[in-house]
Amino acid sequence: MTQPVVVPFWLLLLILAFAAITLASHFLFPSVRWFFRKRAEKALARLNKRLDRPIEFFKLARRQDMIVRLSYDLRVLEAVADHAAETGVPGSVAFEEARRYAREIVPGFSATLYFGVAIRLARWLSRLAYRVRIGKVDAALAHIDPKATVIFVMNHRSNMDYVLITWLVANRSAISYAVGEWARIWPLSALIRSMGAYFIRRRSRNTLYRRVLARYVQMATAQGTTQAIFPEGGLSLDGRVGAAKMGLLSYIVSAYEPGGRDVVFVPVGLAYDRVLEDRILTDAAQAGSRRFRGKPLATIKFILRNIWRKSRGRFKGFGTTAAGFGPPVSLRRFLRDAPDAPTEELGAHLMAEITKVVPVLPVPLVAAALTQNPADRAALLEGMIALQARLNAHGAVLKLSPQGVQATLDEGLEPLLHRRLIDENLAITAGSATLIAFYAASVLQRLE
Repeated sequence: MTQPVVVPFWLLLLILAFAAITLASHFLFPSVRWFFRKRAEKALARLNKRLDRPIEFFKLARRQDMIVRLSYDLRVLEAVADHAAETGVPGSVAFEEARRYAREIVPGFSATLYFGVAIRLARWLSRLAYRVRIGKVDAALAHIDPKATVIFVMNHRSNMDYVLITWLVANRSAISYAVGEWARIWPLSALIRSMGAYFIRRRSRNTLYRRVLARYVQMATAQGTTQAIFPEGGLSLDGRVGAAKMGLLSYIVSAYEPGGRDVVFVPVGLAYDRVLEDRILTDAAQAGSRRFRGKPLATIKFILRNIWRKSRGRFKGFGTTAAGFGPPVSLRRFLRDAPDAPTEELGAHLMAEITKVVPVLPVPLVAAALTQNPADRAALLEGMIALQARLNAHGAVLKLSPQGVQATLDEGLEPLLHRRLIDENLAITAGSATLIAFYAASVLQRLE
């Protein structure tokens, strides 16, 4: 027992390496993880005290655990069995397909990244690009049941929508977004997923995928996760608030159980003096396709040029952006008052409420007046005054210059002249009519 054992030097190194790995994995790493987990739990507890709606434990669960939970959910397993029977593939193959969808959908939320990085970045970007204003905020928002699941439903004008709303509701809760295919690009996808967003294939007709996605949305809603969705299903191509697509709404409504946790929809109307993607959107509308033909090099050049202008004090931003928050819509009350109402009726009601709270800004108001073909500046001013009177009569939310209609005219004309969408005689330049109509649409829709 006390005799020395002679081993090759390489074997000794291998034994020591395995011993070090065992020591680290069984003693050091658990202790370090425990230390940081305790610190994270204390930080999260402090964070939840200042949030109107604390972060739900569902969102804090480990991503791998959530993937397993979703994959083995009873309704997902039923969908797997149905898919296997319909397609003739083995059950194990169908299950692996469902698990692949679960890995694609389930986010991995990081409170540190969301509140430590994303919120600050969103505030910086929003203030860098725009003058941010708040339109109408309905008083009933202060009285939402704290146990209810809150879902912000918004019109989709720009990809800046994600940035703007993330910042504006930062004091309420962390939002889980439904994000389209555009964001599934590395490394953007990893960043977005860590912020709690889940990816959806908007054009997918795969029944199994749809059922897995539906079950995830239903699980998140049942657990109280605050969400944000764009019922239109994509960016507006014509500047109007479009009709609601029933996908996500139908998933939420179909799983609602009377007497359970209420679901409260908060209508949010967004408006911009300058939509960064406006030319891409109007080109897609003219082509009759939602295949956006963005040019990465042109986009990078645009960003770098404006950063350079900002560093030299020449960049004044893209005008004003504003968000309005309408009266909350309780799903429990909606179904109680109209138990046989289809989901389409709820969708139409929500889109109507969103349209009501979309703020009217200087550039869209000037664009709407320009569509009346004013003869000169005085006629344009008269047209704006007439439009403003009609908007007030319709109860529209106006976020115009506090200095009056003359200042609003100057504020709205400057970017149109700078971009050469109109000339000095207020005539719409060649090829610019679609852009003028794009901005005017949100104002004219409010008068319908």
